[in-house]
Amino acid sequence: MTTVAGCIEQLQLQLDTHKKRGLKEYPTRVIFIDPMLDALGWDVRDPREVQLEYTTIDGRSVDYALKINNEPVLFLEAKPISDSLDDVKSITQVVSYAANAGIDWCILTNGVTYKVYRSTERAAAPEKLLYEVSIDPKKTQGMSIEQVAALFSRFSQDAIAGGMLDEIGEQIFVTSKVRKALDKLFMEPPTTLTRLIRRTIGDQTVKPSQISAALKRLWTQLPEVAVPTTPTRHVKTPKRKGKEHTETHHTQGKPQEVLELFRTIDTYCLQFDPNHVQRQYLAKYVKYSHGKSIFCCVHLQQSGLRVWLKLDYSDLATPPDYARDVSKVGHWGVGDVELAIDSLDKLGDAQVLIHKSFTKNRTKPTTGLVQ
Repeated sequence: MTTVAGCIEQLQLQLDTHKKRGLKEYPTRVIFIDPMLDALGWDVRDPREVQLEYTTIDGRSVDYALKINNEPVLFLEAKPISDSLDDVKSITQVVSYAANAGIDWCILTNGVTYKVYRSTERAAAPEKLLYEVSIDPKKTQGMSIEQVAALFSRFSQDAIAGGMLDEIGEQIFVTSKVRKALDKLFMEPPTTLTRLIRRTIGDQTVKPSQISAALKRLWTQLPEVAVPTTPTRHVKTPKRKGKEHTETHHTQGKPQEVLELFRTIDTYCLQFDPNHVQRQYLAKYVKYSHGKSIFCCVHLQQSGLRVWLKLDYSDLATPPDYARDVSKVGHWGVGDVELAIDSLDKLGDAQVLIHKSFTKNRTKPTTGLVQ
Protein backbone atom coordinates (compact mmCIF):
# COMPACT_ATOMS: atom_id res chain seq x y z
CA MET A 1 0.00 0.00 0.00
CA THR A 2 1.30 3.46 -0.87
CA THR A 3 2.07 5.56 2.16
CA VAL A 4 -0.13 8.59 2.75
CA ALA A 5 2.78 11.02 2.34
CA GLY A 6 3.85 9.27 -0.85
CA CYS A 7 0.31 9.40 -2.20
CA ILE A 8 0.07 13.13 -1.50
CA GLU A 9 3.33 13.77 -3.34
CA GLN A 10 2.16 11.75 -6.35
CA LEU A 11 -1.18 13.54 -6.49
CA GLN A 12 0.49 16.94 -6.17
CA LEU A 13 2.45 16.21 -9.35
CA GLN A 14 -0.84 15.85 -11.26
CA LEU A 15 -2.72 18.65 -9.54
CA ASP A 16 -2.03 21.65 -11.78
CA THR A 17 -2.64 19.70 -15.00
CA HIS A 18 -6.00 18.32 -13.90
CA LYS A 19 -7.14 21.61 -12.39
CA LYS A 20 -6.63 23.28 -15.75
CA ARG A 21 -8.62 20.54 -17.44
CA GLY A 22 -11.45 20.92 -14.94
CA LEU A 23 -12.06 17.26 -14.17
CA LYS A 24 -15.66 16.17 -13.77
CA GLU A 25 -16.76 14.26 -10.68
CA TYR A 26 -16.11 10.69 -11.89
CA PRO A 27 -12.52 11.19 -13.09
CA THR A 28 -11.85 13.20 -9.93
CA ARG A 29 -12.89 10.16 -7.95
CA VAL A 30 -10.76 7.75 -9.98
CA ILE A 31 -7.61 9.88 -10.23
CA PHE A 32 -7.57 11.60 -6.83
CA ILE A 33 -10.02 10.19 -4.28
CA ASP A 34 -9.65 6.45 -4.83
CA PRO A 35 -5.83 6.48 -4.50
CA MET A 36 -6.06 8.55 -1.32
CA LEU A 37 -8.59 6.20 0.24
CA ASP A 38 -6.39 3.27 -0.73
CA ALA A 39 -3.37 4.89 0.92
CA LEU A 40 -5.48 5.40 4.04
CA GLY A 41 -6.22 1.69 4.21
CA TRP A 42 -9.68 1.64 2.61
CA ASP A 43 -9.99 -0.88 -0.21
CA VAL A 44 -12.33 0.79 -2.72
CA ARG A 45 -12.59 -2.52 -4.61
CA ASP A 46 -14.05 -4.35 -1.63
CA PRO A 47 -17.72 -3.45 -0.93
CA ARG A 48 -17.29 -4.80 2.59
CA GLU A 49 -14.93 -1.87 3.24
CA VAL A 50 -16.08 0.76 0.75
CA GLN A 51 -19.55 0.68 -0.73
CA LEU A 52 -20.01 2.95 -3.71
CA GLU A 53 -23.33 4.72 -4.31
CA TYR A 54 -24.57 3.66 -0.89
CA THR A 55 -28.37 4.03 -0.57
CA THR A 56 -29.34 6.24 2.35
CA ILE A 57 -32.46 6.00 4.52
CA ASP A 58 -34.35 8.55 2.42
CA GLY A 59 -33.60 6.68 -0.80
CA ARG A 60 -30.78 8.97 -1.95
CA SER A 61 -27.24 7.76 -2.51
CA VAL A 62 -23.89 8.88 -1.10
CA ASP A 63 -20.76 8.37 -3.22
CA TYR A 64 -18.76 6.38 -0.65
CA ALA A 65 -19.76 4.61 2.55
CA LEU A 66 -16.61 3.56 4.42
CA LYS A 67 -17.22 0.49 6.55
CA ILE A 68 -15.76 -1.37 9.49
CA ASN A 69 -17.06 -4.88 10.17
CA ASN A 70 -19.29 -4.32 7.14
CA GLU A 71 -21.08 -1.42 8.90
CA PRO A 72 -20.90 2.18 7.57
CA VAL A 73 -18.85 4.48 9.84
CA LEU A 74 -18.11 7.42 7.54
CA PHE A 75 -19.80 8.91 4.47
CA LEU A 76 -17.83 10.66 1.75
CA GLU A 77 -19.43 12.79 -0.95
CA ALA A 78 -17.35 13.69 -4.01
CA LYS A 79 -17.45 16.83 -6.14
CA PRO A 80 -15.61 17.86 -9.33
CA ILE A 81 -12.07 19.10 -8.81
CA SER A 82 -13.03 22.73 -9.45
CA ASP A 83 -15.84 22.75 -6.85
CA SER A 84 -15.18 25.22 -4.01
CA LEU A 85 -16.98 23.02 -1.44
CA ASP A 86 -18.60 26.15 0.00
CA ASP A 87 -22.15 25.53 -1.19
CA VAL A 88 -24.35 25.31 1.90
CA LYS A 89 -26.80 22.99 0.12
CA SER A 90 -24.04 20.46 -0.61
CA ILE A 91 -22.74 20.67 2.95
CA THR A 92 -26.21 20.25 4.41
CA GLN A 93 -26.91 17.33 2.12
CA VAL A 94 -23.95 15.16 3.13
CA VAL A 95 -24.31 16.11 6.80
CA SER A 96 -28.00 15.17 6.70
CA TYR A 97 -27.23 11.84 5.00
CA ALA A 98 -24.88 10.93 7.84
CA ALA A 99 -27.05 12.26 10.67
CA ASN A 100 -30.15 10.45 9.41
CA ALA A 101 -28.16 7.22 9.22
CA GLY A 102 -26.80 7.68 12.74
CA ILE A 103 -23.25 8.10 11.47
CA ASP A 104 -21.14 10.72 13.25
CA TRP A 105 -18.64 11.54 10.52
CA CYS A 106 -18.85 12.64 6.90
CA ILE A 107 -16.54 14.25 4.39
CA LEU A 108 -17.12 16.59 1.48
CA THR A 109 -14.25 16.61 -1.01
CA ASN A 110 -13.23 17.68 -4.49
CA GLY A 111 -10.26 15.32 -4.43
CA VAL A 112 -7.95 18.13 -3.37
CA THR A 113 -9.51 19.48 -0.18
CA TYR A 114 -11.28 17.26 2.33
CA LYS A 115 -13.73 18.84 4.79
CA VAL A 116 -14.54 16.66 7.80
CA TYR A 117 -17.89 17.23 9.53
CA ARG A 118 -19.38 15.83 12.72
CA SER A 119 -22.97 15.32 11.65
CA THR A 120 -24.45 14.88 15.13
CA GLU A 121 -23.40 18.30 16.48
CA ARG A 122 -26.29 20.61 17.36
CA ALA A 123 -25.39 23.45 15.05
CA ALA A 124 -25.94 24.70 11.53
CA ALA A 125 -24.38 22.35 8.98
CA PRO A 126 -21.37 24.59 8.11
CA GLU A 127 -20.54 24.97 11.82
CA LYS A 128 -20.18 21.19 12.16
CA LEU A 129 -16.85 21.40 10.32
CA LEU A 130 -14.17 19.94 12.60
CA TYR A 131 -11.21 20.45 10.28
CA GLU A 132 -10.11 20.36 6.69
CA VAL A 133 -6.96 19.26 4.92
CA SER A 134 -5.70 19.67 1.38
CA ILE A 135 -3.10 18.16 -0.91
CA ASP A 136 -2.65 21.61 -2.47
CA PRO A 137 0.67 22.97 -1.15
CA LYS A 138 -0.64 26.52 -1.56
CA LYS A 139 -3.21 25.80 1.16
CA THR A 140 -0.76 24.16 3.56
CA GLN A 141 2.16 26.58 3.40
CA GLY A 142 4.55 26.12 6.27
CA MET A 143 3.39 22.56 6.93
CA SER A 144 5.62 19.59 6.21
CA ILE A 145 4.35 16.74 4.04
CA GLU A 146 4.34 14.62 7.21
CA GLN A 147 2.03 17.08 8.97
CA VAL A 148 -0.38 17.08 6.05
CA ALA A 149 -0.27 13.27 5.94
CA ALA A 150 -1.05 13.14 9.66
CA LEU A 151 -4.21 15.20 9.13
CA PHE A 152 -5.32 12.85 6.36
CA SER A 153 -4.50 9.84 8.54
CA ARG A 154 -7.11 10.90 11.05
CA PHE A 155 -9.69 9.22 8.83
CA SER A 156 -7.62 6.22 7.87
CA GLN A 157 -9.21 2.83 8.50
CA ASP A 158 -7.03 2.23 11.56
CA ALA A 159 -7.70 5.69 13.01
CA ILE A 160 -11.47 5.42 12.57
CA ALA A 161 -11.46 1.97 14.14
CA GLY A 162 -9.44 3.36 17.05
CA GLY A 163 -11.81 6.28 17.60
CA MET A 164 -9.33 9.04 16.75
CA LEU A 165 -11.90 11.35 15.14
CA ASP A 166 -14.29 10.76 18.03
CA GLU A 167 -11.61 11.76 20.52
CA ILE A 168 -10.59 14.90 18.62
CA GLY A 169 -14.20 15.85 17.96
CA GLU A 170 -15.16 15.59 21.62
CA GLN A 171 -12.15 17.65 22.65
CA ILE A 172 -12.79 20.46 20.17
CA PHE A 173 -16.57 20.71 20.21
CA VAL A 174 -16.92 20.31 23.99
CA THR A 175 -14.29 23.00 24.56
CA SER A 176 -16.23 25.31 22.25
CA LYS A 177 -19.46 24.66 24.16
CA VAL A 178 -17.76 25.32 27.49
CA ARG A 179 -16.41 28.63 26.17
CA LYS A 180 -19.91 29.71 25.18
CA ALA A 181 -21.33 28.62 28.52
CA LEU A 182 -18.66 30.53 30.43
CA ASP A 183 -19.32 33.59 28.31
CA LYS A 184 -22.97 33.54 29.35
CA LEU A 185 -22.25 32.72 33.01
CA PHE A 186 -19.65 35.44 33.45
CA MET A 187 -21.48 38.16 31.54
CA GLU A 188 -24.89 37.32 33.04
CA PRO A 189 -24.03 35.50 36.29
CA PRO A 190 -27.02 33.67 37.82
CA THR A 191 -27.83 34.03 41.49
CA THR A 192 -26.62 30.50 42.22
CA LEU A 193 -23.16 31.38 40.90
CA THR A 194 -22.82 34.63 42.83
CA ARG A 195 -23.98 32.88 46.01
CA LEU A 196 -21.45 30.09 45.50
CA ILE A 197 -18.63 32.58 45.00
CA ARG A 198 -19.73 34.63 48.01
CA ARG A 199 -19.79 31.50 50.17
CA THR A 200 -16.35 30.47 48.88
CA ILE A 201 -14.94 33.96 49.59
CA GLY A 202 -16.23 33.71 53.16
CA ASP A 203 -16.87 37.44 53.45
CA GLN A 204 -20.55 38.31 53.77
CA THR A 205 -19.82 42.01 53.36
CA VAL A 206 -19.19 41.38 49.66
CA LYS A 207 -22.46 42.00 47.86
CA PRO A 208 -23.77 39.78 45.00
CA SER A 209 -23.85 42.84 42.75
CA GLN A 210 -20.16 43.42 43.45
CA ILE A 211 -19.40 39.79 42.58
CA SER A 212 -21.32 40.12 39.30
CA ALA A 213 -19.40 43.24 38.39
CA ALA A 214 -16.10 41.56 39.27
CA LEU A 215 -16.92 38.54 37.11
CA LYS A 216 -17.59 40.79 34.14
CA ARG A 217 -14.34 42.69 34.71
CA LEU A 218 -12.34 39.47 34.92
CA TRP A 219 -13.98 38.03 31.81
CA THR A 220 -13.45 41.16 29.73
CA GLN A 221 -9.73 40.93 30.43
CA LEU A 222 -9.68 37.72 28.42
CA PRO A 223 -9.61 37.76 24.62
CA GLU A 224 -12.71 38.36 22.57
CA VAL A 225 -14.63 35.19 21.76
CA ALA A 226 -16.94 35.25 18.77
CA VAL A 227 -20.22 34.05 20.29
CA PRO A 228 -23.11 35.53 18.30
CA THR A 229 -25.78 34.82 20.91
CA THR A 230 -24.03 36.52 23.85
CA PRO A 231 -22.59 39.99 24.50
CA THR A 232 -19.28 40.64 22.78
CA ARG A 233 -16.27 41.34 24.98
CA HIS A 234 -13.61 43.78 23.89
CA VAL A 235 -9.89 44.01 24.47
CA LYS A 236 -8.21 47.29 23.72
CA THR A 237 -6.48 47.35 20.36
CA PRO A 238 -4.25 50.16 19.12
CA LYS A 239 -5.68 52.71 16.75
CA ARG A 240 -4.15 52.66 13.29
CA LYS A 241 -4.60 54.20 9.91
CA GLY A 242 -6.17 52.38 7.00
CA LYS A 243 -8.87 49.74 6.86
CA GLU A 244 -9.91 48.28 10.20
CA HIS A 245 -10.10 44.51 10.55
CA THR A 246 -11.87 42.44 13.19
CA GLU A 247 -11.62 38.96 14.63
CA THR A 248 -14.36 37.87 12.23
CA HIS A 249 -12.11 38.80 9.29
CA HIS A 250 -9.76 36.03 10.42
CA THR A 251 -12.14 33.47 11.92
CA GLN A 252 -15.08 33.43 9.50
CA GLY A 253 -15.43 30.07 7.78
CA LYS A 254 -12.58 28.45 9.70
CA PRO A 255 -13.00 24.91 11.11
CA GLN A 256 -13.68 24.48 14.82
CA GLU A 257 -10.24 23.02 15.49
CA VAL A 258 -8.50 26.06 13.99
CA LEU A 259 -10.70 28.38 16.06
CA GLU A 260 -9.81 26.57 19.28
CA LEU A 261 -6.11 26.68 18.42
CA PHE A 262 -6.32 30.41 17.80
CA ARG A 263 -8.35 31.17 20.92
CA THR A 264 -5.93 29.23 23.12
CA ILE A 265 -2.92 31.12 21.77
CA ASP A 266 -4.85 34.39 21.86
CA THR A 267 -5.62 33.91 25.56
CA TYR A 268 -2.04 32.90 26.27
CA CYS A 269 -0.54 35.97 24.61
CA LEU A 270 -2.89 38.44 26.26
CA GLN A 271 -2.53 37.10 29.78
CA PHE A 272 1.22 37.76 29.89
CA ASP A 273 0.48 41.35 30.84
CA PRO A 274 -3.22 42.29 30.31
CA ASN A 275 -2.57 46.00 30.79
CA HIS A 276 0.19 46.31 28.21
CA VAL A 277 -0.08 43.46 25.68
CA GLN A 278 -1.99 44.65 22.64
CA ARG A 279 -3.68 42.63 19.94
CA GLN A 280 -4.06 44.08 16.46
CA TYR A 281 -6.04 42.55 13.61
CA LEU A 282 -4.18 43.13 10.36
CA ALA A 283 -5.19 41.97 6.89
CA LYS A 284 -3.18 38.73 6.85
CA TYR A 285 -2.43 38.03 10.49
CA VAL A 286 -3.09 38.94 14.11
CA LYS A 287 -0.24 40.79 15.80
CA TYR A 288 0.62 40.76 19.52
CA SER A 289 2.94 43.36 20.96
CA HIS A 290 4.13 44.58 24.33
CA GLY A 291 4.34 48.32 24.09
CA LYS A 292 5.89 48.90 20.69
CA SER A 293 7.66 45.54 20.58
CA ILE A 294 6.05 42.71 18.58
CA PHE A 295 6.54 39.24 19.99
CA CYS A 296 3.99 37.04 18.15
CA CYS A 297 2.02 37.02 14.89
CA VAL A 298 -0.68 34.47 13.99
CA HIS A 299 -2.16 33.62 10.59
CA LEU A 300 -5.26 31.41 10.50
CA GLN A 301 -5.31 28.84 7.70
CA GLN A 302 -8.00 26.30 6.94
CA SER A 303 -5.74 23.47 8.17
CA GLY A 304 -4.12 25.14 11.16
CA LEU A 305 -2.12 28.15 12.30
CA ARG A 306 1.13 29.70 11.20
CA VAL A 307 2.80 31.53 14.07
CA TRP A 308 5.84 33.79 13.78
CA LEU A 309 8.05 34.61 16.75
CA LYS A 310 10.88 37.13 17.16
CA LEU A 311 13.50 34.53 18.04
CA ASP A 312 16.72 33.31 16.48
CA TYR A 313 16.22 29.74 15.31
CA SER A 314 19.85 28.96 16.19
CA ASP A 315 19.10 29.81 19.84
CA LEU A 316 16.47 27.06 20.12
CA ALA A 317 18.02 24.08 21.90
CA THR A 318 15.54 21.47 20.68
CA PRO A 319 13.08 23.06 18.22
CA PRO A 320 9.93 20.99 17.58
CA ASP A 321 9.56 19.38 14.18
CA TYR A 322 6.88 21.87 13.20
CA ALA A 323 9.23 24.86 13.64
CA ARG A 324 11.44 26.25 10.90
CA ASP A 325 13.89 29.07 10.27
CA VAL A 326 12.33 31.68 7.98
CA SER A 327 15.01 34.34 8.40
CA LYS A 328 15.81 33.98 4.69
CA VAL A 329 12.32 33.04 3.52
CA GLY A 330 9.61 35.49 2.54
CA HIS A 331 6.68 35.33 4.94
CA TRP A 332 3.92 37.34 6.57
CA GLY A 333 4.26 38.43 10.16
CA VAL A 334 7.31 39.50 12.13
CA GLY A 335 9.94 37.06 13.35
CA ASP A 336 12.47 34.51 12.14
CA VAL A 337 10.92 31.40 13.71
CA GLU A 338 7.75 29.97 12.15
CA LEU A 339 5.51 27.37 13.79
CA ALA A 340 2.97 25.34 11.80
CA ILE A 341 0.41 24.28 14.42
CA ASP A 342 -2.33 21.91 13.32
CA SER A 343 -3.47 20.25 16.56
CA LEU A 344 -3.90 20.94 20.26
CA ASP A 345 -1.14 18.42 20.98
CA LYS A 346 1.41 20.87 19.59
CA LEU A 347 0.37 23.77 21.82
CA GLY A 348 2.57 22.77 24.78
CA ASP A 349 5.91 23.30 23.03
CA ALA A 350 4.47 26.24 21.08
CA GLN A 351 3.49 28.08 24.26
CA VAL A 352 6.99 27.65 25.66
CA LEU A 353 8.42 29.33 22.55
CA ILE A 354 5.78 32.08 22.57
CA HIS A 355 6.65 32.87 26.19
CA LYS A 356 10.33 32.88 25.27
CA SER A 357 9.63 35.40 22.51
CA PHE A 358 7.58 37.57 24.88
CA THR A 359 10.29 37.52 27.53
CA LYS A 360 12.96 38.44 24.99
CA ASN A 361 10.98 41.25 23.35
CA ARG A 362 8.92 42.86 26.08
CA THR A 363 9.65 46.56 26.45
CA LYS A 364 10.21 46.47 30.18
CA PRO A 365 9.95 44.04 33.12
CA THR A 366 6.36 43.42 34.21
CA THR A 367 4.66 41.69 37.10
CA GLY A 368 2.16 38.85 37.10
CA LEU A 369 3.64 37.14 34.06
CA VAL A 370 2.66 33.62 33.08
CA GLN A 371 5.71 31.44 33.60
